[in-house]
Amino acid sequence: MNQQLNETIGFVGAGRMATALANGFVKQNAIRAEQLFACDVSDQASDAFQKQTGGTILENHDELLKRASIIFLAVKPQVLPEVAVSLAKRLQEDQLVVSIAAGVTLSQLEDSLQGHQQIIRIMPNTPALVGAGAAGMSCANAVSKQKRDFVLQLMTTVGICHEVKEHLLDAVTGLSGSGPAYIFQVIEALSDGGVKEGLPRDIATELAAQTVLGAAKMVLETGEHPGSLKDAVTSPAGTTIAAIAALERGGLRAALMDAVQTAANRSRELSQP
Repeated sequence: MNQQLNETIGFVGAGRMATALANGFVKQNAIRAEQLFACDVSDQASDAFQKQTGGTILENHDELLKRASIIFLAVKPQVLPEVAVSLAKRLQEDQLVVSIAAGVTLSQLEDSLQGHQQIIRIMPNTPALVGAGAAGMSCANAVSKQKRDFVLQLMTTVGICHEVKEHLLDAVTGLSGSGPAYIFQVIEALSDGGVKEGLPRDIATELAAQTVLGAAKMVLETGEHPGSLKDAVTSPAGTTIAAIAALERGGLRAALMDAVQTAANRSRELSQP
């Protein structure tokens, strides 16, 4: 059970990522629902946030800034500058702004927030909802160690979080930020393979998902290189090496590497005017 944190948290934007994070914080007992606030132009998003997290939906940014000590900016990168400008005049100097928007740099955020310097960028992913997120974060120079450590602690309640240099957040975006979608496709494809071989769909999908979960846990908990773990289950002339040869012919590794690079490049494009 994680120790509860005392800050109040407000989400500007109550979409899927905001809801996943907020729900994860509550589920992992990092904060109470009473400490959560959000506002969104979409009634549907607001209703889903409130239903899933138990947090309070507020009518506007003014109310949010009055209630929350930490402000998560969880809107699309294309509209973030406009939203930030609307917040700038009402932000208190010591209020911390945490952006989860891909590609919007710390310097761009500071400009949009009219010189506000208490800013952290985070690239999370949706498995935070189940306490298995993977995130990267980078802080503006003015952010104190206390605030940095608080946000790092908050994020580690819903998974892992590494502080990295800001230019590496694009790589984090391409790898773990967008990565769950790649793995969902892998699970779906494995399930399809099982169905093709005669398994019922529900059994095939559960076996596929558990296999991915188990393989990931082995990498994380043994500390062994994935290649060594692969070699340990690859017998000479056996079924696994035959399957791996098929994956190599299909270009699986190259395709995944290209996916990470393509998403990272798109993140960089989002920072361009």
